[in-house]
Amino acid sequence: MSKYLEQTHDRVFEHNGAWAAEQRRRDPDFFAKLSAGQTPEYLWIGCSDSRIPAEMITGLGPGEAFVHRNIANLVASTDLNAMSVIEYAVRHLQVKHVVVCGHYGCGGVKAAMTPRDLGLLNPWLRSIRDVYRLYEAELDAIPDESARYDRLVELSVVEQCRNVIKTASVQQSYAKNQFPIVHGWVFGFQDGLLKDLKIDHEAMLHSIQKIYNLTEA
Repeated sequence: MSKYLEQTHDRVFEHNGAWAAEQRRRDPDFFAKLSAGQTPEYLWIGCSDSRIPAEMITGLGPGEAFVHRNIANLVASTDLNAMSVIEYAVRHLQVKHVVVCGHYGCGGVKAAMTPRDLGLLNPWLRSIRDVYRLYEAELDAIPDESARYDRLVELSVVEQCRNVIKTASVQQSYAKNQFPIVHGWVFGFQDGLLKDLKIDHEAMLHSIQKIYNLTEA
């Protein structure tokens, strides 16, 4: 096992060296540009699942996406990590798009559908269970368990988009600049494609502002 661990460790540095050399070959000024700072167009909020590297599946390069990942791509108001990422990305980097990207076959969503004690995961997965509660009638009307599971993945992404729009930084930036726009996407392992859930940013914003209007600083 120790030999295997050493090999898997060293492999990363070998790949890193090859990647750096390739970037210099393509563009001798690549790292000078990278060192100059970042102006990403996108904030990507995705799942920690190792099979969904944001830049690879979107074709984006270094400096084009500010990335935050956690289990089941949740945006909870009590998660200071996620809230800090949104604040920094919107107010300081001035991203133009905020993408919440889930994926079919999400283990976190599957776990939330399981009615049992999951220990430390309980408070985290409660957010997904709350989504099920909100859409219980729609979900229970889906007879096929796999289809119901996929639909919960989509609905959870919709609710996380709503949570992003509830933040003061997004509301105030949009009122002033007309950006960022919030999007909800879902990645499919079967075909490698992203599905756009067609979030209506403007309509969602107006629907929540009766209670969550934070446009005044």
